[in-house]
Order: sequence, then structure tokens, then C-alpha cells
Amino acid sequence: MLALVSLSLGVTNLLPFPPLDGGKVVILIIEGIRRKPIKENVEIAIQMAGFCLLIGLSIFVTYNDILRIF
Repeated sequence: MLALVSLSLGVTNLLPFPPLDGGKVVILIIEGIRRKPIKENVEIAIQMAGFCLLIGLSIFVTYNDILRIF
């Protein structure tokens, strides 16, 4: 069971979503194709937007779970 949870977390972490490791891999692939780095400000903005979406999704799911309980 622990191995299944660990594997699931690893796969989820590799999703191409900006604040996760998969998002960093996608940015590195884009930089490799373009052969020049993305500006630091743009990369930070992408990471922050993804992080805000992830936190918003977490709040939304938690809110729906609380409503379902009560």
C-alpha cells in the first residue's frame, strides 16, 4: 500500500503543471528547443499562476467536501 501511494505521488508530481516538477521539465524542454533561457520574470509568473490555480483547486475541493459532510 505504501508503494502504491509513493508511486501515485511520483506520477502526480510529474504532471506538466507549472508548480510541480513536470512543469519545470516542460520549461527546460522549451528552453532546449529555443536554445535560450526563458526570462526569470516570465518563469516566476508562470510558476505563481500555476501555484495560485493549485491552491484555488485545493480550496474548492475542500469546500465541496465540507459541504458534503454537513
